[in-house]
Amino acid sequence: MDRLDGMQAFIRVAETGSFTKAADILGMSRATVTQLIQQLEARLQTKLLNRTTRRVNVTTDGAAYYERLVRLLTDLDDIEGSLPSRSTAPRGRLRVDVPSPLANVILVPALPAFHERFPDIQIEMGASDRKVNLIDENVDCVVRGGEMQDGWLVARHVGDLKLGVYAAPAYLSRAGIPMHPDQLREPGHHIVRYGWDSNLSYAMRRGSEVVNLGGRHILAIDDGNAYLTAGLAGMGVLWLPEYMAKPHIAGGALTPLFEDWQMDAIPLHLAYPPNRYIGKPLRVFIDWIVELMSVHGPRTDRHRKTRPAD
Repeated sequence: MDRLDGMQAFIRVAETGSFTKAADILGMSRATVTQLIQQLEARLQTKLLNRTTRRVNVTTDGAAYYERLVRLLTDLDDIEGSLPSRSTAPRGRLRVDVPSPLANVILVPALPAFHERFPDIQIEMGASDRKVNLIDENVDCVVRGGEMQDGWLVARHVGDLKLGVYAAPAYLSRAGIPMHPDQLREPGHHIVRYGWDSNLSYAMRRGSEVVNLGGRHILAIDDGNAYLTAGLAGMGVLWLPEYMAKPHIAGGALTPLFEDWQMDAIPLHLAYPPNRYIGKPLRVFIDWIVELMSVHGPRTDRHRKTRPAD
């Protein structure tokens, strides 16, 4: 048995709770993973995992071994990476989940350059606006906009997305051009609401004046791309990150509103489970996201360090 293979197999089984999922991640057969774990337990002379018909859980010894092992393999990666004469190109599969508009406009167009730098990393990207369960769905990391609500995740603040208010020319010719945000609440105007939560509040500021954006909606959508499409179709006024609006402003499909007002930027976070083995593929992906967002959505004065999310 390759001792390192057995350690890596154990880590993946412990993290996913499944021999099948671990085998899928490692590119091995389930039988090979099972054999590696059995040989590892025999060498250690202790039981590391409890197997049931529904899930695999670590034993007390297995939990202690996992914690030490994560630190050991992380240190090993660092040692190998510090040797200038050794090629340590990251390789493996990475599962990430990102907002659909961010994937379409920023991340996917930049992936060819990422692949050129890291040709041995295979990315499986979920692109949607739904909230995924990182453990149950075996996702390595997520990129999310807004304040982090999952306090158990480790979150890194990677950028800030500037917001603006926009409408299609067809909508404005029909409803009129609002000169003040409060006019959106008047008869004749509509907004396109994002998501189902009517309690979400977005404030606009001009000097000492503060107004909460709002208005009557005839359509609410929980997908960022469809939300944009609804605005382009003239269904109402919408507020968007600038990166989504720019190409449509340039083409005349969207008109900016209230340009002498400001909105708070949306913080963008990259998050992953704590106490998890962070291999080289995830490390370079995190660095790439940080590099990418420094161009498309640089952090403002809200500086944060990598930490458990509030």
